[in-house]
Amino acid sequence: MGPSHLSHNPKGKPGPQEPESVKFQKTRAPFCLLTLLLLPLSPGAPISPAEPISQAYSLALYMQKNTSALLQTYVIPALLSLSLVQLQHQGSPFSDPGFSAPELQLSSLPPAAVSFKTWHALDDGERLSHAQGAFLALTQHLQLVGDDQRDLNPGSPILLAQLGAARLRAQGLLGNMAAIMTALGLPIPPEEDTLGVVPFGASAFERKCRGYVVTREYGHWTDRAVRDLALLKAKYPG
Repeated sequence: MGPSHLSHNPKGKPGPQEPESVKFQKTRAPFCLLTLLLLPLSPGAPISPAEPISQAYSLALYMQKNTSALLQTYVIPALLSLSLVQLQHQGSPFSDPGFSAPELQLSSLPPAAVSFKTWHALDDGERLSHAQGAFLALTQHLQLVGDDQRDLNPGSPILLAQLGAARLRAQGLLGNMAAIMTALGLPIPPEEDTLGVVPFGASAFERKCRGYVVTREYGHWTDRAVRDLALLKAKYPG
């Protein structure tokens, strides 16, 4: 075999050997990092609830700003609260001046109204559990109302966008509540189908009534969540 067939092959030449301890460390390092990233917190781990409470409180205040804007007689739709935008698109009697129907309720959606004495006597677990259940129900109901309004008001992008944003914020607050409960060592209620069987043959008026109750209670529960979280924020300062 002539010289033209010879080639330099450094791979075939054994290089200096690394100590076994160095090889072990190099192999183990990525797995150690992965373990740190995936390692679940033990139930008894001391986690401060101050941060998730602060995050939840900030989100609830932001939600409140978007749901409890003062109802004014003459404002452009883009500046209306979610409830007023909903009513403006439904026609009479919903859009009539002074319309209010507190007697309208949904059995699948817990009302936010509660006496001050009852509310003040709640402990942390009860307070958070009530809010958790309410916002879980609201995320499902807002999805239903959004579907209803796509059918009833397909040419109303402002309303549809606000309903979608409200649902996302409710989901975000739901996650914040779960983080607070975990930090306090409280059990998180399992997710449930709060809607149950929905009658697909509901009339347009029935669907409008349903949407009115959902958007109204969304605002009321947001107001209550702000008060709940303000109480917790004072109790667990950062």
